[in-house]
This record gives sequence, C-alpha cells and structure tokens, in this order.
Amino acid sequence: MAMSDASPSAALEQALAAVIDPELRRPMLELGMLRDLRVDDSTAFMRVVLTTPACPLKDEIRGAIEAAVIGTVAGVATVEISWDSNVTSTRGLPGRQEIEGVRNVLAVSAGKGGVGKTTVSVNMAIALSLTGARVGLLDADVYGPNVPIMMGITAQPEPGESQRIRPLSAYGIKVMSFGTILKPGQPVIWRGPMLAKGLREFLYEVEWGELDYLVVDLPPGTGDVQLSLAQSVPMTGAVIVTTPQDVSLADVSRGIEMFRQVKVPVLGIVENMSGFVCSHCGETTDIFGSGGGRGLAETYDIPFLGSIPLDPRIRLGGGDGQPLMAAAPDSAVGGVFRDVAAHIAGRVSQENFASTAAPVMPSGPRIPLRP
Repeated sequence: MAMSDASPSAALEQALAAVIDPELRRPMLELGMLRDLRVDDSTAFMRVVLTTPACPLKDEIRGAIEAAVIGTVAGVATVEISWDSNVTSTRGLPGRQEIEGVRNVLAVSAGKGGVGKTTVSVNMAIALSLTGARVGLLDADVYGPNVPIMMGITAQPEPGESQRIRPLSAYGIKVMSFGTILKPGQPVIWRGPMLAKGLREFLYEVEWGELDYLVVDLPPGTGDVQLSLAQSVPMTGAVIVTTPQDVSLADVSRGIEMFRQVKVPVLGIVENMSGFVCSHCGETTDIFGSGGGRGLAETYDIPFLGSIPLDPRIRLGGGDGQPLMAAAPDSAVGGVFRDVAAHIAGRVSQENFASTAAPVMPSGPRIPLRP
C-alpha cells in the first residue's frame, strides 16, 4: 500500500527504515548507510555507503531496497542507487599502539609450512585492492619471506620524506618484506627480542599512508612473531589457512587456540589445495582429501571462508612474479579468491561493528565502488 500522506522524501525515508543490513542485522538507515535520499518523478535516488567495497551482498541489498520502496512510496516505479563505501576501523585496545592511517590489520596464519599461506595472502590482498580498497601487504615471515618473489619485487625500500621507510609497490599494493632488506640466501638468525624489534619497525617506521586493510603474512606456527604482533597492534582478526589432510588440521587447532588466548578474533578458515580440477574432463580429484577445513570451522564455531582448488597457474604465477589475481583475475580460481576476500571483508565489518557501541558509521573519505 502506497504512502500518500507524507511528502515523497519523508515517505521514502519511512519505507527504507525497514531495510536491514544482511551482515550487521541492523536497519541500514539507522547505521547511516542510506544517504542523499530524494524522489524525482517516478524514481527514488539514494547513495548506499557500504562498510567495505568488497561487499558480496550488493544484489541482496538492492533487492531489499526495491522491495521496500516500489509499491510503497506513491508514484515510485524505479530505484537508482549509487554505491560508495567507508571501511570501518578497529578501535584501539589497551596497551596496543595503532598504526597511523591503517584502519584494519589482518593476520594470515598457518599452523605449519607448505599450505600456501603466502599464496593466499598475496592473492587476497590483490583481490581486496581490485574492489577499490586501499591495501598494504607486510611479509612478516622472517624465515621464508617469499612475498617479493611472488609479487615480482627486486628493489629495496628507501627512506621517505619523513625519514621513515617508503614501502614498495606492486599491483596497486604497498609492500614491505624482510626479503627486501636481506641479501640473497642470507639467513635470519634472530632471537625473540630482535624479531620483535624488526617487526615493530615494519609496523611503525614505514610510511603506510591511508590503508583500509594491512594484510600481514605471518610465519607458520605459534612463535615470537605471532605473539609480538598480537601484543603490539590492535588486530582486527586472523585468517587461518590449512589444507584438507589431518596433520595440517591438527596444527591449525593449536593456532586457533593461540589467537583466542591473546584475544585476537579468528575471522575464519580458508582451505587451500582442496582439489584438482582436470582441464580436459572437468573431474575433481581430492588429492589431499576434502572437507577438513569446513569440518574444523564447524568444530570451533568459526566461519568457513572458502575452498581454493589446486591450479597450476597459481604456482606458475607465484614463481614468475605475476600472482593469479593479477594475471587472471576473471578465471574460475580468481573468482574463488574474490569470494574469499569478500567474505573476509564482511567479517571485518562484523567484528568492528560488534566491538563498538556507536551505531553510526565513521566519517571519512568515500571509496567509489568499482564495477
């Protein structure tokens, strides 16, 4: 039934009051996500400000808005939406120093080596950047800093105008790695205090600028680097990477418990190498088994973020400095990485919303969404 008594703008606002954000479960109007409302002839215009440019639920949100407005606001037959985003930020925690300009710090962790943690970090960072987000990538794996190889970086960082370190850049990502300051083949033989000092310099002595997400590729296991990071910065959360086999899952369990003990939210689990799809017949072979990551997520009651299949292009791209998300973003596996990144961005929004008492989105520069 159309609302005929109120003015068109008031009727539009009244109709939109019932639209709920599908991730935050609160009215979008109350959250400040529906702005610049107006009715012109038979069209309702508005700007929808999402909590992340990687939001996977735009179609669902559009459908809810159209269902609430068309047939309810008198004379309105169509809805015109302009999409923006304003990435939420993790609020400061006692005893932890924020990184100037960085809204969210995301750790990518694995219980053991060889599960493709760095591959996930690199491609996830690029996938987030492709949506329009401002992304940095910190390679904190001091014992095996492979990010420069995967990103095709051979240069060394230099001092910036503020005498802090200017990060390197590749594929639209700001990058820092222990691998860029070491000589080829040089081992890192550091005790805990040296590791903590080196990590803090990469966190606070680098000109990161304004970032929506700083992705931190951690060493495998539960050692000094993980603890130093958790105790230094207000981390938004950790993403756990595993493969399907049982030995990897056992190690992941210890990683999950570590993050819980240091009060870092676990955003979810990514299962890598989940199956090989034959390019000739299309049959999937579960070389390392299947479903282990999802089962572990259910056991620990944390989100399962996605399964990444085995694909030779991932290995080849990582070796020649062209990650799959840069070389073939529209491929089937590229779509999987985009979905994983979107789920992670959604979890970031949920965690930030749950940790703040203020219902209104923070002010700040808008990020126009890429098509």
